[in-house]
Parts: sequence; C-alpha cells; structure tokens
Amino acid sequence: MKFLIVFVALFAVALAAPADDVTVLRQVSEVGPESFSNAYETSDGTSVQSEGQLKNIGAENEGIVSSGSYKFVADDGQTYTVNWVADENGFQPSGAHLPVA
Repeated sequence: MKFLIVFVALFAVALAAPADDVTVLRQVSEVGPESFSNAYETSDGTSVQSEGQLKNIGAENEGIVSSGSYKFVADDGQTYTVNWVADENGFQPSGAHLPVA
C-alpha cells in the first residue's frame, strides 16, 4: 500500500510540473494475481520502472515487496536517478544525490 501511495504521489508530481508538450514514448504494464511490473518513458527524459511481488501469501504478515527506479532531468539540467526498494522495512531510496545516514 505504501508503494502505491508513493508511486501515485510521484506520478502526480510529474504531471503537475510545467512542461512543454511532454509525450509518452513508451509505456508497459503487466499485472498478475501475485505480481506486477510497469514502466514508462517520456520525451522530457523522465523514466519510471517498478515491479513487485506478493510475499508470504496467506500468512498474517502477507505483503508486497516492490523495487524500481525513476530518472528525471531537474531544473538545474542534471539528470537524477533514484533506485528504491519498498518492503517490510519501509521505502528505501538510494541515489548519488541523496544523503546517506
């Protein structure tokens, strides 16, 4: 559920950003009963990829383990990439531009 909230929030931010006629260049999505994967790429250099799988099916601690990455070109002209994992330990992003604890 956390992944879905984060993904929707990132997607909303991407849509809300002012852009000059950004078009979707590629979009794929596969959804199964116990897994999913999706990806898209836009003409402004943004790309998003994610996949997830249901773990511990039928158990009390059943949940989705997801991973993916997103890349975007910021206002400073730099391309930033964030790789992430979302599991029982929460959302864990990593990227060269992100601080490390």
